[in-house]
Amino acid sequence: MAKELKELTKRADNYSQWYNDLVMKADLAEQSPVRGCMVIKPYGYAIWEKMQRQLDDMFKETGAKNAYFPLLIPKSFLSREAEHVEGFAKECAVVTHYRLRSNSDKTGVEVDPAAKLEEELIIRPTSETIIWNTYKNWIHSWRDLPLMCNQWCNVMRWEMRTRPFLRTSEFLWQEGHTAHATREEAEKEAQLMLHVYADFVENWMAVPVIQGVKSETERFAGALDTYTIEAMMQDGKALQSGTSHFLGQNFAKAFDVTYLDKDNKPQYVWATSWGVSTRLIGALIMTHSDDNGLVLPPRLAPIQVVIVPIYKNEEQLKAISDKFAPVIETLRKAGVSLKFDDADNKRPGFKFADYELKGVPVRLVMGGKDLENGTVEVMRRDTLEKETVSFDGLAERVLKLLEDIQEGIYNKAKNFRDAHIYECDNYEEFKEKIKDGGFFLCHWDGTAETEAKIKEETQATIRCVPYGFEQTPGIDMVSGKPSKCRVIIARSY
Repeated sequence: MAKELKELTKRADNYSQWYNDLVMKADLAEQSPVRGCMVIKPYGYAIWEKMQRQLDDMFKETGAKNAYFPLLIPKSFLSREAEHVEGFAKECAVVTHYRLRSNSDKTGVEVDPAAKLEEELIIRPTSETIIWNTYKNWIHSWRDLPLMCNQWCNVMRWEMRTRPFLRTSEFLWQEGHTAHATREEAEKEAQLMLHVYADFVENWMAVPVIQGVKSETERFAGALDTYTIEAMMQDGKALQSGTSHFLGQNFAKAFDVTYLDKDNKPQYVWATSWGVSTRLIGALIMTHSDDNGLVLPPRLAPIQVVIVPIYKNEEQLKAISDKFAPVIETLRKAGVSLKFDDADNKRPGFKFADYELKGVPVRLVMGGKDLENGTVEVMRRDTLEKETVSFDGLAERVLKLLEDIQEGIYNKAKNFRDAHIYECDNYEEFKEKIKDGGFFLCHWDGTAETEAKIKEETQATIRCVPYGFEQTPGIDMVSGKPSKCRVIIARSY
């Protein structure tokens, strides 16, 4: 394990390589035989399961229900909403045949040319089209609204440059799709889900976010408005961590989804969609972790507390185990995920380094002298601080420590982010400073031309028109034209 840690690239040396190293060495994921795809290992998937469980409860509190829709979408469906197909056409994986056959020399298989599909099928890059084709059969009158479905699934987008969790060709996500009787209801739903995402990311992941609305260029394909939460990673780059879309009536009109209102007149429904993905695991890693490995927020850590007994014989091990038994019972009743690691095939030093690498928030260690003295060593992963404390009241101390760590890593990330938000009105200054990362509050004239020039010359993009910042008119730093507000501009993943 010391070798594993030694081989972990330092953030200051190569942040990108540090991230890739950590994903592999902390047993979160590994590369798969399929280009651009990854294998999520049990420890990484356990984090996703905790995210999934909490988000699922939050979605259901808003009235959404889970459903499942097909992986394969008829090509003709994507042709019905022009902007949508244009946005995803270059990323689509296409199924053209339905059968294989043995090749001529019987050494393998080949596609059977006689098994060509009459219509090609698209592996879903997102499910708006197949879902809205279904909704037209479910919605008939105002009594059927609102219709609010969510699905947990995988999607495929043929990415050219991939990185585990942050951008892969196949990834796991949830996608909510809702239908409403009025524009106001749909817009309210889209904004509500943005707040749900922000609540989860800040209070469970301990990652501070800026909420805002995307520019027209950066909107989801087929949306009238896209709302976003943007997080800052430790290298100053932005990571879009969740989006919610007000789709207007575009998909309803494309798939003829109407309802009879209370006056018995046909009306098109109003729509939203919203989603987050396994990209959130990437956000978790890049926001909190350090050169020793993962730092996980207690609320999402697969193992929140690990107990490592140091013993000379079975009698001593049993005494330590018995000592901890009531503490373990109390913590588990409080919902704490805990591991008592009495394995004798690894040295204590190896275990310490391993749990440090995997970001376990709290480590408790008891040896022979501790047993005699009624003490225990407590270490918190976020600061690596250790102290020897009385065993009395240990369970309550640990519960308080878990909350302190959750709050502490959030505050640390927020302080870092806030220290790297800058107002800027000079384009030459901006071009120089953006190289070091950060979020820049800059006036924008609202034109796609200015937006494109910034992207071309600096590799930075307009992340959003942010909420929560005082806005006054000004002058665009690039074009010199009047500006109604400042936007957040940053380089991003």
